[in-house]
Amino acid sequence: MNDPLPSASTVGAALEHARRELHNSEAGSLEAQALLGSLLRRPRNWILAHPEAIFPQALFIKYLALIRRAAAGEPLAYLTGFQEFFGLSFEVTPDVLIPRPETELLVETALGWLSENRQKIPHQPHPIRAVDLGTGCGCIAAALAVRVPDLRVTATDISFRALALAARNLAALGVAGRVRLLQADLLASLRGPVDLLCANLPYIPAAALDALPVARHEPRIALDGGPDGLRLIARAIGQSATLLAVGGLALFEIEAPQGEAARDLAERFFHKAAITVKKDAAGNDRLLLIQT
Repeated sequence: MNDPLPSASTVGAALEHARRELHNSEAGSLEAQALLGSLLRRPRNWILAHPEAIFPQALFIKYLALIRRAAAGEPLAYLTGFQEFFGLSFEVTPDVLIPRPETELLVETALGWLSENRQKIPHQPHPIRAVDLGTGCGCIAAALAVRVPDLRVTATDISFRALALAARNLAALGVAGRVRLLQADLLASLRGPVDLLCANLPYIPAAALDALPVARHEPRIALDGGPDGLRLIARAIGQSATLLAVGGLALFEIEAPQGEAARDLAERFFHKAAITVKKDAAGNDRLLLIQT
């Protein structure tokens, strides 16, 4: 049974009430602080340093509504409206998948390859041509464009709402002029050659989705990879075989058990490429690399 609402609240009282709603767990305490900081537009250290600060009852009611949504399992990023990725802040909504730390491996790998190979790209000094396939909130395209000023990215998604959100994020980060947004079904509307292809496509097997908490709140279209989890990845690999430039690189994020199957798919379409699977920090297969 929920505690009755006080008629007024201090920061400390609000946090204590929220901790009880979130079962007094450490993770719940951090969520309570993050949500209150977002609502008050204050950093976490201010929240912790000012337990006596008073805020309006109307705001307190909004805060408790957010806490109850968090207690029901709604992701923190959707409640605050933002998620950090690769040191940058991105607006997120339930229209897109929430950026995950494991996807930073894709960005790190792409940046490392650009640093080592940019002088070998045949059409230098012209801009390097990159594609971010299934861009969602635009986090991969933006992270690359922010760090590589001469990169020109085409970011695609089948969802118009995702592209609208990506446009806001690109504008907020000052790279909208170097990232072209395109509503497309994978690579069907693109012309090559492409120097760098980055793809974080749905890769969860459809039968596994109903048992996963993530599928209760995040868009199923961004998670469902078909019967084996590789339906869209297989299509994209096949399409990329005619688009990837000589000396180019394609990166596909995959689920841990898919390493061998993903490598076999790539070998079917790329007979002379160097094909490897990179492991993440936990030692799981995470990234398929195709280097032509």
